[in-house]
Amino acid sequence: MTDETVATTAEVADPAAEDARAPIELTEAALEALLFVAERPLSRREIATLAGTDRETVDERLGDLEVSLQKRGIRLLIDDDRIELATAPEGGALVARYVGAEAIRLSPASLETLAIVAYRQPVTRAAIERIRGVDSDYTVRTLLHRRLIVELGRSPAPGRPFLYGTGFEFLERFALTSLDELPPLDVDVAARLAEEGGEPITERLFDAARDADDAPDVDGTRDTDGAPDADAADARSSA
Repeated sequence: MTDETVATTAEVADPAAEDARAPIELTEAALEALLFVAERPLSRREIATLAGTDRETVDERLGDLEVSLQKRGIRLLIDDDRIELATAPEGGALVARYVGAEAIRLSPASLETLAIVAYRQPVTRAAIERIRGVDSDYTVRTLLHRRLIVELGRSPAPGRPFLYGTGFEFLERFALTSLDELPPLDVDVAARLAEEGGEPITERLFDAARDADDAPDVDGTRDTDGAPDADAADARSSA
C-alpha cells in the first residue's frame, strides 16, 4: 500500500475531518449561540467560513437576529464588520448590581476626546491635540485602557502614528447598536471646526455622556487643560 493510499484511507476514516468541512445550516439560533460563546467580535467572513455558507446568508441571519433581540435582554452590535452580542441598556443597572460595578464616570476631558474620536475616526493623537489645543496623551491612554477607543492600525504619515477609533465598549456605554446612530453634527460646531479638516465633533455627545454620568468624580486632580479629571483618580486607585 502506497503512502498516498494510506493518507487517503485515513482521511476518509476520520469523521471529525469530514465534519469540519461539511456546511452547517446557519439558523438564527445557531448564529446567536456562536456570537454568545465568541470571546471577541466576529466578522461576516469568519461567520460565513465557519458555517460553510455565503455572505448573503450571513447578512440575512444577522438581520433576523437583530429584529428578534429588540425586546430581549441581549442586543446585536454591528460596528462596520465587527459583530458582537451585548446586554441591553435597560438591563444595565441590574447587571451592574450583580457584578458589583458602578458605571464608569468620565471627566470632561475624556468626554471631549471620546467625541473627537467617535466623529473623526480613524484619527491620530496629533489630530486630537490640534482640536483640543492641549496634550492628550494621558486621556487617550485612559480611554484605551477602558476599551472605549481602540487602535485601528497606523497612519501612512511620517512616523506612522497610531490611528484610533471607537470600540464596542463605546457602543454599549452610549446605548448604540452602530455608529450610524450617533447624533447628527451641529451646524455651528461643524463651521467652527471645519478648518481642522475632516469631520468635526458635536457637543450633543458631550451632553448625552454627562447625562449618563450625572456628575464626574472630582478629587482635585487635573488634566493638562486644567479641568478636574476623574480618570486620574481612577488610575491612582488601580495602581
